[in-house]
Amino acid sequence: MHPNHQQGSSAVPDVLAPGLRVVFCGINPGFVSAAAGAHFANPRNDFWRLLHDAGFTPWVLAPEEQFEVVRFGIGLTNAAARTTRGSGDLRRRDFLGSAERLAALAEELRPRWLAFVGKEAYRGTFGERPDLGEQARQLGVTRLFVLPSTSPANAAVSYAERLRWFRGLRESIG
Repeated sequence: MHPNHQQGSSAVPDVLAPGLRVVFCGINPGFVSAAAGAHFANPRNDFWRLLHDAGFTPWVLAPEEQFEVVRFGIGLTNAAARTTRGSGDLRRRDFLGSAERLAALAEELRPRWLAFVGKEAYRGTFGERPDLGEQARQLGVTRLFVLPSTSPANAAVSYAERLRWFRGLRESIG
């Protein structure tokens, strides 16, 4: 996909194509993902298992299979490009231009949904605190959804609760 979609340079490539059902937007690459050059590569991150258990993919993809998601109508991007140990190390400037970049992505590629993996990814992008679930804001025809973070740092939210939100998104997409 167009390299200009990712602001700055990121250790993890965007996985995008026109007309996807949903683009998942993480907050930023952690050290494990940056080293692997793959989204959600920390083995303790539940993203890939949740994607499968919610019915988005027919098997649990490994992070190195990330480009396979397009076959299932799924894309991957991040709100911020800078690699950090944890999302708490991000600064407001790390999100500069992310709302505009995601709006341009939505206009050009027209995914049906953009799903933020974690409230902080949404808050960093738009500067407002969201509730989980569908948002009132849209980017053109693209509807927005906020999921609980799948990071091991978000252990306070159970796997069952995370799965409930991922299933809710899949049901909304149809």
